Amino acid sequence: MVTSGGPVIDHRRLAEAFGDEVTLLIEASRGVAPETPVPTCPGWTVGDTVRHVGSIYRVAQAWLIDGERPREWQRDPAPGQSEESYVRQGYADLREILDFHEPGEPAATWWPQDRTYGFWRRRMTHDTTVHRVDVERVAGTTWSGVAADVALDGVDEALLLWFGHRLPRLGLRGTRAGEVGVCTGGYGWLVSAGPDETAVRRCGEPEARRAAAVVSGEPEAVYLWLWGRNRPGAVDVAGDDDAAGQLLALMRLATR
Repeated sequence: MVTSGGPVIDHRRLAEAFGDEVTLLIEASRGVAPETPVPTCPGWTVGDTVRHVGSIYRVAQAWLIDGERPREWQRDPAPGQSEESYVRQGYADLREILDFHEPGEPAATWWPQDRTYGFWRRRMTHDTTVHRVDVERVAGTTWSGVAADVALDGVDEALLLWFGHRLPRLGLRGTRAGEVGVCTGGYGWLVSAGPDETAVRRCGEPEARRAAAVVSGEPEAVYLWLWGRNRPGAVDVAGDDDAAGQLLALMRLATR
């Protein structure tokens, strides 16, 4: 169950971040062989990761053009097309559609809480960011970081969309009842998981800190922790360690 949808930052900022992340992903991929394994995406190489990003841009386009979940789309570069060109063209085509519409205009999506064009700008921004992080770390290039406002929105999206919506849709739930407060950037979320309930809602930070377990840290650290891109010690965990561990394990299942 989710109690609210939509980003916590301005859509213009998301549009800016989307373009920046595409550039950073491409630059990072140039510095590493495409067959290099990506540990945070088991079974994938750098080439697979870059192609995935180009592919999901085309999935988003198909959703917006056809108004329903697509069955077919261009999943790989065309013959003779480079992976970089595949990503750039997919981004340009999707961006043209998104820029033509206001973020709040109705559009087909897979989240009932946000059926707008803005959903896709937000979703593609965070998918690109997470995989840019994957490729940068493998390439060993200079760490670009994640801007605090983008990371803060990413925490919100990870919890509300993936934990609160995707997890129940997959029929997955916790094995023990537990409540976790997530706190970062002055914001709070209350996450409940167990055999009988999977729920998340935005709340004030003081309320979140009264939960049995509290996960906190800088926005970038919490964002990457939720996506399994950070070591466990990168965030502060107070209280019920098992409840916090269950949250992380369920996030892995929701986002795999």
